[in-house]
Amino acid sequence: MEELMVFYLLSGIAIATALAMVSTRNAVHSALFLVLNLLTVAVFYLLLSAPFVTMVQIAVYAGAVMVLFLFVIMMLGAERVGGAAGLRWQAPLAGIFGAALIIGALLAFLRAPAGLAPAGSPPAPLGDPSAIGARLLTTHVLPFEITSILLLIAMVGVVVLARDSRSEGK
Repeated sequence: MEELMVFYLLSGIAIATALAMVSTRNAVHSALFLVLNLLTVAVFYLLLSAPFVTMVQIAVYAGAVMVLFLFVIMMLGAERVGGAAGLRWQAPLAGIFGAALIIGALLAFLRAPAGLAPAGSPPAPLGDPSAIGARLLTTHVLPFEITSILLLIAMVGVVVLARDSRSEGK
């Protein structure tokens, strides 16, 4: 029962930080709300008895990726985002898609079976580093390599943007 209460509390925090992230106009504040959301997801992994995935979530996403995001935000000077007059159609469209997502989630929740699944063989640990490494380097090697190439392209793009902004300032 305690785990269920912690789950509901964390779910509320995750939803609140996600809503704050998309509704704030300051990009730095939005990135900080994303950090809080990622930390909440890390606690979800901890509740699932996956300590390795929890630490990877904190170190990689809440740490390294968010430092990169904040660096790009500060470098490009996009701290304050003003309302664009030409994009007024996005708010109603986002509302429609958000309502569709909520309705779909409610329908899936209402159609879900009421009880727990019968006990079978216990599942493999979610955060076993050797199992994660074996899956990444055998079954999922192509998406793993594509992700690394995309991250490399993003880093090169940041360097190119930084060089261009410095040369324009002279």
